[in-house]
Amino acid sequence: MPKSKVRKKTTGSGSTSSVSTSEAAALRAKVATPSGPVYMSVMLGLMLVGLIWLVVYYLWREHIPFMNSMGSWNFAIAFGLMVSGLLMTMRWR
Repeated sequence: MPKSKVRKKTTGSGSTSSVSTSEAAALRAKVATPSGPVYMSVMLGLMLVGLIWLVVYYLWREHIPFMNSMGSWNFAIAFGLMVSGLLMTMRWR
């Protein structure tokens, strides 16, 4: 069975230390920190408020005058809240 080739490291006077430092800095810059509990609370809150808005509109729109006067805009508000919560999930870590 053939042996695999071993990669040789280049040894330089000062270039390897600066390269490794810049590579380490680049790796640290790319690492994203986990999202805080407030971010998750806002994300879930927006989705729940949108869902509750739709349920309230369907069940009690005759009893709430401003919801009844808004008509189909209630769907835009509810789905806008839910979609903004869903868009927040893409940045959640």
